[in-house]
Amino acid sequence: MGKATRYRFREYHVTTVTDPLALPTFEAVCVTGEERNCAAASGELHASDELTRWIAGHCAQTGHQSYEQTTRTIVRAEPGAWQ
Repeated sequence: MGKATRYRFREYHVTTVTDPLALPTFEAVCVTGEERNCAAASGELHASDELTRWIAGHCAQTGHQSYEQTTRTIVRAEPGAWQ
């Protein structure tokens, strides 16, 4: 039989900070529809006001009012002290 090995890990605190060099991305998908969603997508944009303009344009053309919005940012993990 093999020898059992046990590991014990101590905990440490980790903080996350937004990477100041990375641009956030914003995206919306139209979820208006009764039988199925419209599914028109804005694509990735780098400013929230660009996303709002896309939503306003799609709403003006179609009358659709429901959207799923996704915002992504790059964060860095900064490990703290061991406990």
